[in-house]
Amino acid sequence: MDVGRRVSRGEPGTTVIREVADLAAGSGLRVGVAESLTAGRVASALGSGPDASSWFSGGVVAYRPEVKFQVLGVTPGPVNCASCAVQMADGALRLLEADVAVAATGVGGPGPDEGVPAGTVFVAVARRGQSAAVEELHLAGSPGEVLDGTVDACLRSLVRALTTGVRPAVRSQ
Repeated sequence: MDVGRRVSRGEPGTTVIREVADLAAGSGLRVGVAESLTAGRVASALGSGPDASSWFSGGVVAYRPEVKFQVLGVTPGPVNCASCAVQMADGALRLLEADVAVAATGVGGPGPDEGVPAGTVFVAVARRGQSAAVEELHLAGSPGEVLDGTVDACLRSLVRALTTGVRPAVRSQ
C-alpha cells in the first residue's frame, strides 16, 4: 500500500509497514499494539515487517471488555470510546515495554454496540513521555471494510508518531 491507498483485506500494505519498520529500527524504538475490533490484524501486519524482531515488541488482543480492564488497565465502563483507546495504548506501552504503541477499539458492525453506530472507530497512539492522541473515525462499508480501514488508520498513526511524535491526524474519515 502506498500512502493514500487503503489496506486491502487480508493484505496490509507493504509500503507503510516497511516505513514503520524503517522509522522504528532507525530510531531504536520498540512498537507495541493493543487491539480490539481488529483482533490481531495490526500485530500480524507489523510482525510481517522487515527485521520485526528488532523493533516490534508485540501485541495484545483485548476483544472482551474484561481483558481490556484486567490486562491493559482500562477503567471499567464503555469500551467503544476515545478514553478506552487511549488507556489501551498506554497499557500497551507499559505491558509490552514499548516506546510507541497504537490501539484500536470501536464497532465493526454490522449493527451498533453500546449505542455507538457501526463504523465508529477510535485509534489512539501513545509515545513514552508524551500524552496520547486519539482519532475518531466514521468508516462506511461492511464489517470487513471497517476492519481494513482501521488497520490502515493504525499503521498511518504509527508512521505519524514515529516521524513527528504523537499527534492526531489532520483529517477524519
